[in-house]
Amino acid sequence: MDPELEAFVPFLPHTDLSDPVTARKVFAERAAARPVPDLSDLEIEDRTVPADPDVPVRIYRPRGARGAVVWMHGGGFVFGDLETEHPWAARLAQGSGAVVVSVGYRRAPEDPYPAALDDVYAVLGWLAEHAADLGIDPDRIAVGGHSAGANLAAGTALRARDQQGPAIRFQLLNEPGLDDRQDTWSQRNFTDTPWQNREKVTLSWHHYLAGRSATPYAAPAREEDLSGLPPAYLAAAEFDPLRDEIIGYALRLLRVGVPVELHQWPGTFHGSQAIMSAAVSQRQIAELCAALRRAVTD
Repeated sequence: MDPELEAFVPFLPHTDLSDPVTARKVFAERAAARPVPDLSDLEIEDRTVPADPDVPVRIYRPRGARGAVVWMHGGGFVFGDLETEHPWAARLAQGSGAVVVSVGYRRAPEDPYPAALDDVYAVLGWLAEHAADLGIDPDRIAVGGHSAGANLAAGTALRARDQQGPAIRFQLLNEPGLDDRQDTWSQRNFTDTPWQNREKVTLSWHHYLAGRSATPYAAPAREEDLSGLPPAYLAAAEFDPLRDEIIGYALRLLRVGVPVELHQWPGTFHGSQAIMSAAVSQRQIAELCAALRRAVTD
């Protein structure tokens, strides 16, 4: 493990996904303690997207931005919200020069699949429909997210392809959870990795699916035909149960002609980029911003 990250492992908070209410409280408290970047160069606006039910979003607009990303926070489908994602969404907007539309999607177990995906898809449709009013080029809209949020981005890309929905230019998938079957080598063997382990992944899927069988929109790795999807950037952490399904998904995209950039970060674990003092975390964040900038801004 990267030594700068390893030094923080004993201090990582325990997140019990069997108790979603407490998990949300602990995560929110930790997130509130993180430093927020200087926001003076961003226009930030809270909006509500009409849907059933309506979906809250927070829009981060750098000066002169024309490209945009519909962005979803992580949290195992259970925790995280617009407030906990605030520093990350702001950094992404600043680093990429793109408008970031952070989505406050519904969370499990109170609202299991497909609630969160429906929320994200509604925001994508709203953004495409109102692109001109928002000063956004409708041909420069991406989807992206962290972890469970990246799952929602991948599922949204599949749904938009199948339903002839809004055009998506790019997928920015940071450590996505893609496969509920948990049958890869990393899923079977990473039972005690920091922050994320096999048991937590199992609980996450349990809450999200609520006893239903997974469809490809819920678990994109189940989709047999990945052709026709937007170009993608996928990032994986070395010591993460999700690692091998991410790499496998990237390879499958490549085999059907989808342009892919895959980065497997050695010495990292799931979510370790939150330890921003580590050099590897700074490189990870810079690469995410650069990939989005190349896709929708340059």
